[in-house]
Amino acid sequence: MNLLLKYLSSCWFLNNPADLVPPKSFMWKNVTFYLISGFIVEGLISDPADGTLEVLGRFIMAFSSIGALLLFEKKWHYFNQLYTSIFVCENFIMTLAVGAEMLDLWMTMHHIEPREEINIAAATFLVTWYIAIVSYIFRQFFNYRTSISVIFAFSYFVLTYGIPMLLMDI
Repeated sequence: MNLLLKYLSSCWFLNNPADLVPPKSFMWKNVTFYLISGFIVEGLISDPADGTLEVLGRFIMAFSSIGALLLFEKKWHYFNQLYTSIFVCENFIMTLAVGAEMLDLWMTMHHIEPREEINIAAATFLVTWYIAIVSYIFRQFFNYRTSISVIFAFSYFVLTYGIPMLLMDI
């Protein structure tokens, strides 16, 4: 629990995730949570079979992107630390997204007029926060300038969410 709290503090930009070394069991639990929460969220949004394929596509793209970046930077030894840092924060954001979906359901059932505007604002906030977190993690691991880390974080977001979503629409 203490390690999880240390990783979660990186989501608030308070801790250097490069200083944390996760044990194998923590890494596998993190990946399992990532997959299960992704299956649940995508299953609620779309067809469960399509959602499952999209989550698996995101998973493959996430590992591939992280691996490619680490090979490019010649810092492969950070793989477990980097993907764990990103996935813990992504799991946190995904949990908040589930809460936003529950809020949407409640607003729909109570016929709240500005429901769409609230949903768009929540989604924009969560995506912006996610990109900021990944940017922070990249800065901590690679000592990038802020602008470079934001570009890499946005690219990571497009690769892990955009490409699998695009492939599912084809």
